[in-house]
Amino acid sequence: MADNPLSSDDFDKLLDDFIAAQLQDTEDQLAELDDSDTSSNTTSTEDAPSLVSLIDQASDENRQFSQLAAEEKKLYTSFCNFINAVRRCAEERQISFPDISFDISELLPRFRPSRTQNLGQDILNGWEVLISAQASALSSLPANPTDEQILNFAEKTTDKNLQEALLSYVETLIELDSCEIAYNMRKIKYERHKIEKKLFEEQQKRHEKMHRYIDAIRAKRFPVDAERLVTNFFKTVRKDPDGAAKMLENNPATFAPIQVDKIPARFFGLIKPKPEDGIKVNKKLGKFLKHLKA
Repeated sequence: MADNPLSSDDFDKLLDDFIAAQLQDTEDQLAELDDSDTSSNTTSTEDAPSLVSLIDQASDENRQFSQLAAEEKKLYTSFCNFINAVRRCAEERQISFPDISFDISELLPRFRPSRTQNLGQDILNGWEVLISAQASALSSLPANPTDEQILNFAEKTTDKNLQEALLSYVETLIELDSCEIAYNMRKIKYERHKIEKKLFEEQQKRHEKMHRYIDAIRAKRFPVDAERLVTNFFKTVRKDPDGAAKMLENNPATFAPIQVDKIPARFFGLIKPKPEDGIKVNKKLGKFLKHLKA
């Protein structure tokens, strides 16, 4: 039986449930904080985040990072490298940098394309800042440059921050493609698993239904090989459902012959069964099967 294709939302939910159970537990890692950054903060105690909250935040991010798959770790790392490099370029020119919307939690339990809108917007915002901060240097970069043109440009620039921003940007695009490929492979694997499971369930239902037919025929003690009859009937159903149903009702002996020798003799065993008796049993069996609800 063909299965209806999953919608993206349905698949995403099922995929999350399917994969979440396979994630391995990992130990939390505490991030190292720069004492110079905290000591040089001139904001008031009420406005500044507490040391405990900073530790908790860093620890949580490291814990989430440790749960990512290899390609997702590479994506997140290259994205952070791009953002940090652009931020340094902005600081050199005293240009404000917008808040980052993308969060590492959006890659858990696994990457999926529908949750990359914030990542794409952050990259776009980063480029706007980069162009503003490095307008002169980037003026020689071709309009709508290819990845190869960006890499060639990055190799020639002497500005380390600009170079890292450009290299990590291309790397982010590459890792994003890798994550999408891995996602599609998981989707194909899951769809195959779902179809195989559905086929197995259908096969189980079919076998159970066959045994109900066999048991019902045997219970009525019809002189026929019940297993052979039902097996042949279900084989024919696959090719011609309507024809098989009519044949079962009108002439079930087509699927398995009536065993005339097993028809009980009449009148205390004095009258032996004849071929005509087999025809009567065949009609009686067909009538029985026509109304059988198994």
